Amino acid sequence: MKNKYRILKIAITVIILGFLLSFSLKKFNGQTITDNKISVKMNEKTPVYFVDEKDIREIVKKENPSGKVGDIDIPALEKKINALPAVDSANVYLNLNGKLNLDIKQRVPVFRLNYHGKDFYVDEKGIEFPISKTYSHPCMLVTGNVKKDEYPKLAELVEKIDKDDFSKKYFIGISKDKDDYNLLTSEGNYKVEIGDLDNIDFKVRGFKTFVEKYLVYQDPQKYNMVSVKYQNQIVTTLNPYFKENDSILKAGNKELAKVPTPTAVKKTTETKKETKKPSSTSAKPKESIKPKTKPKPKETQKTEKKPTATKPKTKAKVKIE
Repeated sequence: MKNKYRILKIAITVIILGFLLSFSLKKFNGQTITDNKISVKMNEKTPVYFVDEKDIREIVKKENPSGKVGDIDIPALEKKINALPAVDSANVYLNLNGKLNLDIKQRVPVFRLNYHGKDFYVDEKGIEFPISKTYSHPCMLVTGNVKKDEYPKLAELVEKIDKDDFSKKYFIGISKDKDDYNLLTSEGNYKVEIGDLDNIDFKVRGFKTFVEKYLVYQDPQKYNMVSVKYQNQIVTTLNPYFKENDSILKAGNKELAKVPTPTAVKKTTETKKETKKPSSTSAKPKESIKPKTKPKPKETQKTEKKPTATKPKTKAKVKIE
């Protein structure tokens, strides 16, 4: 009898608990998700505003028109928010009190790429996403035919520039010309050629040394390009539109004019040959025509060495400072 009473008590308890649970679930599902019960949190170290809280609330209303807790599809809502181009990740969940929580992490652009007239952002993971009509994030502008496999190294370069006070002061943009990268500067019209994206620290240090020991004493408009892509050397290109460079460039052109051209050398050698031996018609041994003369006696027959063209030993050097 005692066992029957125990089984009966357990059965009654289970029925009561099931009734209470179904009642509470029905009550919970019937709750309305009001605006004050929607919590949207943007989790970013760097504040960005590609996705607004208002946009997220509108998505919630579209996905749940009735506004009831029981009608909301959490996985579908989470997938919808994750599909936004500027969203890196989204976590959606409900509390026991019927409060809807949305933790959203937006993409933070590392640089903005302009290629063939199209603009888009690239984050630290190398993922592209479109620009916003309502918000523009301040970041490095990159132009040129940049390949997707170069995004990680390019993002690393931009991060190093942003963290260094000297680089951040001088470099305002990056351009790619064929296979070489150039850093655009804020002072003057010159660019810094770095070549590929390897050994960036070494190249930036080389340019920093050049600026501190030499360029600070010069007019920044003097140069058209400063190249640090070669190992252990810096090559500069003068700006032809800078007035102070006129005398230097003219001196260089005069020195170049003194260098004998190959055609002039060829003419002088041909005139010499005509005076010494009229029968020779060409300076090349293979193309020379032997004169038709009677053979001389063996005692006096000797092989004559034909004069060959001698190149001038002096080389003109041009040194532009």
